[in-house]
Amino acid sequence: MDKQRTEQSLVLIKPDALRNSLTGYVLSHLSEYHTGLRYAGAKIVHVSQMLAEEHYAEHRDKVFFSSLIDFIMGRIHYPDEPGGRRVIALVYQGLDATKKIRDIAGPTNPLVARDSKPGCIRSLGTLAPLKDSEGNVIGERMDNLIHASATVAEAEREIKLWFAPHDIPPGMRAYPIEVSQDYYYYERGGGLCAGREPGSICFLTPNARAWKSDLEVIRLLQKGMTARSTIEAVVAKYLINYNEVISGSI
Repeated sequence: MDKQRTEQSLVLIKPDALRNSLTGYVLSHLSEYHTGLRYAGAKIVHVSQMLAEEHYAEHRDKVFFSSLIDFIMGRIHYPDEPGGRRVIALVYQGLDATKKIRDIAGPTNPLVARDSKPGCIRSLGTLAPLKDSEGNVIGERMDNLIHASATVAEAEREIKLWFAPHDIPPGMRAYPIEVSQDYYYYERGGGLCAGREPGSICFLTPNARAWKSDLEVIRLLQKGMTARSTIEAVVAKYLINYNEVISGSI
């Protein structure tokens, strides 16, 4: 295999696809038979507020940001079924993984997808009015079934956000890991703690495997220095499906 073109890419099967029982449809399109790509990781995620906001961090100042958060957290498609709110997160690996998946997914806008690439995954999506808190229409929401990493660099950021090293088999980990030498705590709404404090939660323990880049961020923040990532982006994947996250505390 050409290692220079071997990539990993993140795919999220979103709540609208789950609501409409399209999981099998998506997985069939992305199967190894059609793409030559293999699974490197898979998990069912109850998306926390923290994880949702970090995933869509680039849109934080946009008018539609809160709608994106409600959408990926499942609040829109499962308003009365908190137990049904989930996303299927997948890591695919292989030659040109990012491009292959984007091609099969199709254009972001479902209407464009139907016109320009009928039969692609997003061609089964829909558009819905996007309203503000007063009920005024301020745009359109694209229910486009899946998220697919746009670039190799974006894929690395997203995979490290949704997956901890132990979620991926050792032989399929694409990024450097490091063994934690200490306990690390996060205070809800307060950031990284120097030690165990009331209301804090431990997200890494000694001997736990972490992404090397996560530990680098932690060390910089402990020194009061600027890091290339937020502590929330570090913490989010280690607390996925944790009870406090599910209950809405984080």
